[in-house]
Amino acid sequence: QVQLVESGGGLVQAGGSLRLSCAASGRTFSNYAMGWFRQAPGKEREFVAAISRNSGSIYYADSVKGRFTISRDNAKNTVYLQMNSLKPEDTALYYCAAYRGSLAVATLYYEYNYWGQGTQVTVSS
Repeated sequence: QVQLVESGGGLVQAGGSLRLSCAASGRTFSNYAMGWFRQAPGKEREFVAAISRNSGSIYYADSVKGRFTISRDNAKNTVYLQMNSLKPEDTALYYCAAYRGSLAVATLYYEYNYWGQGTQVTVSS
């Protein structure tokens, strides 16, 4: 079992930045690839970014490429999502998730094994 706790969400103006953190506990963090997803009201959960166990593979959704950066610190059992140039359409509940499968990373929400409770990001125009 892996417990995930997100933090760092909040209200920011368009063009601003936020840094989300996800702290993991329970099992060996470095055994899991990690991902960030988001879900806006009335919409499906959407892939944002994913990072492999050793940070060697990283993927982004086209909608955030060039603006968001995912990283991890295995010594601190934490994964981060640096979000720059935020837009109102980035407003959503952001979740981190842990993947223990055989691929280097996963981009589909149903492939992930553990989820945090989410942290709200609201971008005002």
